[in-house]
Amino acid sequence: MISRLLLVVIMDCLLFSLVRPAIAAESYCPNPAHGTTAKVPAGLVSRVGKTFQIDDNTVNAAAFVRCVGAKLVACYVGANLVCDKADTRRSLPGATAWCRANPGSQVIPMSATGHGTIYQWSCHGRRAVAGKAAMHVDPGGYIAENWKEMQ
Repeated sequence: MISRLLLVVIMDCLLFSLVRPAIAAESYCPNPAHGTTAKVPAGLVSRVGKTFQIDDNTVNAAAFVRCVGAKLVACYVGANLVCDKADTRRSLPGATAWCRANPGSQVIPMSATGHGTIYQWSCHGRRAVAGKAAMHVDPGGYIAENWKEMQ
């Protein structure tokens, strides 16, 4: 009888551990405090990993989640991807310095502007000019193309 009870307890624990990530994902976004960028909670790591096709260690090191209303979205920091708020400034010190050193340059590299800018930059003489927006900004102020909705 005790061994049967022990088996039931073990099975319940296993079942709870398998169901727990789904529960964590569903209950994460009704909380308004999760509207800003945060490290991926343990219960969502595998879900984010599947979305970006990355392993759990990479999720823990370089991925973030936030809520947009009731939707859970995630971002994975890559070579040119940022998960911080979009930089919508039309005057950037790095772009200005680039143009002073490279007058008339048709393109200012992201190494000078930063990866968070949404604009295409060029130099008109020694003056940095923000061109058309190359990225969209979502209602939360983040670069929309860098965030994926979790299914």
